[in-house]
Amino acid sequence: MKKRSSSLLGMAFFGPALVLLTIFLFVPMVLTLIFSFTDYFALNPDLTHFVGLENYGKIFRDDLFVKSFFNTVCFVLIILPCQGIGALALALLINRVTHCKKYFKVAFFIPVVMSLAVVSTLWMQIYSPEGILNTMLGNLGIPAQPFIHSAKQALPSIAVMSVWQGVGYQMIIFLGGLQAINPGLYEAAEMDHASEWQKFKDITLPELKPLCVFVFITVTIGAFRMIVQPMVMTGGGPSHSTYTMVYNIYETGTVNWEIGLASTMAIVFAIFVMVLTVIQSILTRDKEEGKHVNKKAKGN
Repeated sequence: MKKRSSSLLGMAFFGPALVLLTIFLFVPMVLTLIFSFTDYFALNPDLTHFVGLENYGKIFRDDLFVKSFFNTVCFVLIILPCQGIGALALALLINRVTHCKKYFKVAFFIPVVMSLAVVSTLWMQIYSPEGILNTMLGNLGIPAQPFIHSAKQALPSIAVMSVWQGVGYQMIIFLGGLQAINPGLYEAAEMDHASEWQKFKDITLPELKPLCVFVFITVTIGAFRMIVQPMVMTGGGPSHSTYTMVYNIYETGTVNWEIGLASTMAIVFAIFVMVLTVIQSILTRDKEEGKHVNKKAKGN
């Protein structure tokens, strides 16, 4: 009786979460998969037909989708090294600070909790022709730059803003990893007269490898999901130079009402996420297996 009442109590807590997950996650996922094989048009749903894989071939023949894909990949290639290395560098610097460490943590983390729409609006003013950045460049004798008003500079400009906004989150993760490293490892290295670079290469980086993989995956997925920044700052322009995959899905589904095509794009995007997850598991497998073997050896 007691076991049954415990089960009922557990279901009472788990039940509402399961219902919400079903309504807002599982059902939309199934519908998205189904719609991706149809020509479903939201303004005229009665004329929906099954088209098989036609949508998948259609999106890859669409120049705008291909451009949005390459824009997203370019954004990832810019932001990944900048945000990853920048976060690690900040974490190493703050870890060495002896005074006001909490202040630096809060100062770099504040942009993370700010709304992306607010941050994007702020940087629009910074990037404007009369903004503070062009004023500083003018004082240095450098001509004013168009930044987000240029097809060549718009995507890198948004990437710089995104790095500034998100680097604090990865910095906190790296800080936690640095503080978890056994100080005895550094003491042993100092006894062997190891340089700072040798300690970083042979101790810090190997110990932070799982966190580096985690940061790599989260930054990459976050970059693929970019939509707010170009929506607020450039509207996907100039000349679709900041038009991304998620922005394309949004406009196809909610502006053009082509739910079938939008669902197909969403499925393709989901495949990217799954591929990245597989990569993460492959990169971390050796580390986890090594730890497991070491624990067994110590136990014996």
